[in-house]
Amino acid sequence: MRELDTPTFRLAVAQFDQAAEAMGLDTNLRERLKLPQRSLVVSLPVRMDDGHVEVFTGYRVQHDSSRGPSKGGIRYHPDVNLGEVAALAMWMTWKCALAGLPYGGAKGGITVAPKSLSAGELQRLTRRYAAEIFPLIGPDKDVPAPDVGTDAQIMAWIMDTYSQQVGYAVPGVVTGKPLSIGGSLGREEATGRGVVYVTLEALRHLKLSIEHATVAIQGFGNVGSHTARIMQQQGARVIAVSDVTGGIFNANGLDIAKLLERNPSRPLHETKLGETITNEELLSLDCTVLVPAALSEQITGKNADSLRCRILSEGANGPTTLEADRILADKGVFVIPDILANSGGVIVSYFEWVQDLQRFFWSATDIQGRLQDIITSAFQRTLRFSTERHVSMRMAALMSGIDQIAQAHLQRGLYP
Repeated sequence: MRELDTPTFRLAVAQFDQAAEAMGLDTNLRERLKLPQRSLVVSLPVRMDDGHVEVFTGYRVQHDSSRGPSKGGIRYHPDVNLGEVAALAMWMTWKCALAGLPYGGAKGGITVAPKSLSAGELQRLTRRYAAEIFPLIGPDKDVPAPDVGTDAQIMAWIMDTYSQQVGYAVPGVVTGKPLSIGGSLGREEATGRGVVYVTLEALRHLKLSIEHATVAIQGFGNVGSHTARIMQQQGARVIAVSDVTGGIFNANGLDIAKLLERNPSRPLHETKLGETITNEELLSLDCTVLVPAALSEQITGKNADSLRCRILSEGANGPTTLEADRILADKGVFVIPDILANSGGVIVSYFEWVQDLQRFFWSATDIQGRLQDIITSAFQRTLRFSTERHVSMRMAALMSGIDQIAQAHLQRGLYP
């Protein structure tokens, strides 16, 4: 399919092919798992504030549902396309399986710059999108969540639109909602907290002290900001963070609390809390832990050799290309792959879904404890697989996740 032929989708398929070859995966299964189970492309006419109608393009892709409902975020970004969404859905499938969650992978998005819209335009766009994907979603079919450019308010509009269609409140149709309509404690910080938990495990494995660890974080959105805050609370020194405009650096450690108090629309370098650096300069800083928490394919064959971190903890999806992986392996960088490192979000989304279905809600302490148990167990299983099979952490994570999906397909059989 020509529409899928994008760099991000090619990266996801190349990773899958490499893992499938190492596993000796059945050829028939390989062909099935390379492509989504179902893809929907929708036109979204929206009346703008000035009265004219603008048509946006939206997507919802379900990669696999062999283990249960599909699960995945909705992304609002100018670069959203079918290939990117399909790649993210594939990675979600492996991520859910690796964590042991009863989900398949899905993803959605709209090609739009959300900050260019008024609140009213954003709501009308979201509700039209929810109405168009209505046949595909549901608590037992496909459960969306926030991603880049979306938040709890957007999830609330989707939940309300779906509920209006069926005639009663269905909190479990989305996760990442406000608490007042069935959201879960700990959901907003979940991905960042998960990044911290697996990074702490990696530091212990490498016999490195958290108190002497320095951390650089590319991306200071939801994932990066919570990672920075919690890493600092754990005793690490966060020396650099960045956003789309660039970053700031302070060898003695940044004041993360003050950075979090700023207006989010204000560029980081305007805070004057550190020396101004570019995103590329951040990636090459001498640090213990580097967390790419922005967009895909930030670490490539062109810049991988300049990285000077000991641990690469992938907060973003697909931040490292295959060529960069080979270079980092030669340099001895310990990579915690995206489908493991950033799985905290979907793990706590799973908790929210369970709570909605049971109409019984847990404490923040319970949620943090359960998240730590699941994600650190997944880390230890992946590390053991990597050591026993003499493969990278990324290949270990992919092979483990893919094997779970393959077993589900083989046991369910082929219909008809």
